[in-house]
Amino acid sequence: MKKVLLTGAVGFIGSHLSEKLLNEGYEVIGFDNFDPFYPRSYKELNLKTLQAYPHFSLIEADLRDRDTVLSTMEKHRPDGIIHLAAKAGVRPSIQDPVAYNETNVTGTLNLLLACEKYPVEHFVFASSSSVYGNNAKVPFSEADPTSHPESPYAATKKAGELLCFTYHQLLKMPITCLRFFTVFGPRQRPDLAIHKFVKLIDNDQTIPFFGDGSTSRDYTFVADTVKGIKAAYDNPDGYQIYNLGRSNPVSLNEMVATIERAMGKKANLNRLPDQPGDVTITFADVSKATERLGYVPEIEFEEGIRRFVAWWHEAKADLK
Repeated sequence: MKKVLLTGAVGFIGSHLSEKLLNEGYEVIGFDNFDPFYPRSYKELNLKTLQAYPHFSLIEADLRDRDTVLSTMEKHRPDGIIHLAAKAGVRPSIQDPVAYNETNVTGTLNLLLACEKYPVEHFVFASSSSVYGNNAKVPFSEADPTSHPESPYAATKKAGELLCFTYHQLLKMPITCLRFFTVFGPRQRPDLAIHKFVKLIDNDQTIPFFGDGSTSRDYTFVADTVKGIKAAYDNPDGYQIYNLGRSNPVSLNEMVATIERAMGKKANLNRLPDQPGDVTITFADVSKATERLGYVPEIEFEEGIRRFVAWWHEAKADLK
């Protein structure tokens, strides 16, 4: 039985990926610190699902603790690592850049250093479309420049990619970096727009609506992202970077209208100026991932919203 160390294992994307790996016969060693960025109840609900699998175990610890990272690697000797854990959020990173650097950069470095002592077959790193900044060229290609991040969060993700390249060179270890594009779906973090808007509309509260609604994001359903992660993990190839998006941006105006249709309820908007750190568009060129990994996103945005709203109505009583 192949063994994977999965950081951020009970978070939004991590819990879905954990289930996929477990269903495909892997042993999953989960590593998560239950960061108080959002209520613990969200991850506890995910954990409850994962604990039904006999080959799932969880280490509640922090990647900034190098000794714990090393002892975890020594004890479990995973065949590979999928590193999803990070301090998330573009806007909050502007308020607390030091914490973002410590978790996202030092935490990643601690994992890479552990691989020096306990080698693995493949290291997969979760990067972000935010590394492209306000890229003038669309869609965004992996070959585009990424030297102008718009937020500390984006800068830490770019730093993580650079560290991954360095340790690929030093350790001759296959490393793949995956640039996620606005993942959404059941279990989505409560700070993200779709989750926040659904909750506010459901509770007849006002939605903070930044800008004129023309900004757009390449929303990607979580099941498609997870299939992309697994395909990348199955195909180690030196040092590679792949976009995992849907290649079909949706404007903020369209996103709100789609939620309104799914909920059968109108939103009450509080119109506000643009926020610093935000980019105007994200738009993935996924041709490389399609060609090399067979990555083809399948879930349309409207269907994904319907699935999220159905999950919200089922889960909201447990999400305090």
